[in-house]
Amino acid sequence: MAYATAAVVVILAGLTWRSPELGLPPVVAKYGGSILWGSMVFFVVAAILPLARLRTIAVASAVLAAGVEFSQLLHVDWLDRFRAGTVGALLLGRTFDWRDIAAYWVGLAAACGGTAVLSRHGSGSDGLSALRSSRSPPRSHTPKT
Repeated sequence: MAYATAAVVVILAGLTWRSPELGLPPVVAKYGGSILWGSMVFFVVAAILPLARLRTIAVASAVLAAGVEFSQLLHVDWLDRFRAGTVGALLLGRTFDWRDIAAYWVGLAAACGGTAVLSRHGSGSDGLSALRSSRSPPRSHTPKT
């Protein structure tokens, strides 16, 4: 549940970041939004695979994000019509750019790093502890007699 919540928070941050009312320079709005999109992909994948190893989530997120960007090189009528709309543009983008992939990976690396830090510091029952427990078996603390 924590990952789904994080994804929603990042989506809201991304929509706000891209808002013209903020008056951000276009390059900052574009690549900042792409960084947030990469973070969102990480949290969505983590929500779908909550017991997966952190490395698995990161690799799956990186491949998915790059795949979405590469899909922009594919032009089929129905897909181009979907991308022309707001939802399609937000989910899939419109034009291929290598720098977008780099920005996505920066965002997912930040999300992954933050998750790793939180899981190492004992995050209780918020879902992040599943990562810690999936990486190594729990230690048994039996007293010596």
